[in-house]
Amino acid sequence: MKTKLALFALASLLGGQPCLAQTNPPPAEDFKPSTLNQPGQDYPQVNPERRVRYRVVAPQAQSISAGRTSLTKGEDGVWVGTSQPMDEGFHYYHLTVDGGTFNDPGTLNFYGSSRWESGIEIPAHDQDFYALKDVPHGRIQQVLFPSKLTNTVIARVAYVYTPPDYDKDTTKRYPVLYLQHGWGENEHAWWNQGRANLILDNLLAEGKAEPFIIVMTYGLTNEGPGPGGRRGGPGGGGRGGANPFASAAAAFEQVLVGELIPYIDTNFRTLSDQPHRAMAGLSMGGMETKIITLKNLDKFSHIGLFSGGVITPADVENTPGFKEKVKVVFCSCGSKENPGNINANQEALDKAGIKNTAYVSPNTAHEFLTWRRSLHQFAQLLFQDRPVVPVPTRAATQTGAAPPTPAPAATASAAKAIRLKAGKSEPVKDAEGNVWLADQGFEGGQTIERPDIQIANTKSPDLYRAERYSMDSLLWPVTHGK
Repeated sequence: MKTKLALFALASLLGGQPCLAQTNPPPAEDFKPSTLNQPGQDYPQVNPERRVRYRVVAPQAQSISAGRTSLTKGEDGVWVGTSQPMDEGFHYYHLTVDGGTFNDPGTLNFYGSSRWESGIEIPAHDQDFYALKDVPHGRIQQVLFPSKLTNTVIARVAYVYTPPDYDKDTTKRYPVLYLQHGWGENEHAWWNQGRANLILDNLLAEGKAEPFIIVMTYGLTNEGPGPGGRRGGPGGGGRGGANPFASAAAAFEQVLVGELIPYIDTNFRTLSDQPHRAMAGLSMGGMETKIITLKNLDKFSHIGLFSGGVITPADVENTPGFKEKVKVVFCSCGSKENPGNINANQEALDKAGIKNTAYVSPNTAHEFLTWRRSLHQFAQLLFQDRPVVPVPTRAATQTGAAPPTPAPAATASAAKAIRLKAGKSEPVKDAEGNVWLADQGFEGGQTIERPDIQIANTKSPDLYRAERYSMDSLLWPVTHGK
């Protein structure tokens, strides 16, 4: 992995407001309280231009800034400032008051930069895929698993997501995804900032993913000599020591493989074999994922790196059994990161005969909307009997008035979509319990419904009762279909 990528993996947590524009025209005065404000707090506020207005009552202060936004003091002792347009999605920030670092008293707190930070949510035009909806919801529970390998604690914390039907059928077992946060974060990141549980709830309700368990724990990312790191911890090394990313991954490998996985397999109804276990991570968590999975292909078959580098043809060649054991390779980043590297590596793996998927999140940088979208794409590929092309996440352009532009779908080499139900917009479950994806990607044409037609030799006639007609579509016969 290139050094510049490893260093950039830390960048998003060091600045409170990424990706700001170069000019600051007068804002539209239609601000509304942020969805992440504490109860009863009106500030900070967000407007449709993706600007944030901060307000802090501090009559004795001499200077205040919120991230990169300087606030101005009024005669009433109240400080107010308005940011330039920000990227959609979640961002960390804090206040700097007379040189000291403080959280904004108006917002909830989120663990990032190795401390509890303030957070702001800029509404995304495509936020529907991680929105709270009236659908069946899984459960997130905190567990304490015994940990002695690092000799620092008696037990460690993990959060476990179980899908909505987990408690309905106590004989059913589930695959598991181990999902890792980035530098400066902890076990709260993916379900709190990342909304991983809502992403999977919505995919399951739409029939676009298989149900699986998600396990989220602290990856020892903050123990080494990185910015804000607690030097001397199990990932240590101090100044001039070993690569902090590699040493953190080595320490976390002991916890994950030696302690957490056995605990989860013992205390939850898992499918505990290698084909039903995945690992993914964002930023430094993606780097840890790469290091750990390549050393433990007897335990992991699905690998996801979100802004965490790539798995190269050389990695494949240097890892015995990779081609036979790994089912999914997924690498992603934001379009403002290094998409050229992601796409070039995807093509190189293609030429080497390695099935892999590359995804670039439109109009985002090293930030949580990139990673929410990445999980949304990755989850649709996991634990499928047949490879499936995930539904593309759509992204907007970076001007408030411009219409959204389609996001490119994840590029999957050698992937084939399962048979679609022609003309239908909702998934269909057949008599055997299989879920058939709805019509995707068809533009134009007419749908013909024939609900009363009799179709012999099938228990699921609804699969075949619609047709699409168009002058520019290509039709071909499929088994028992149109």
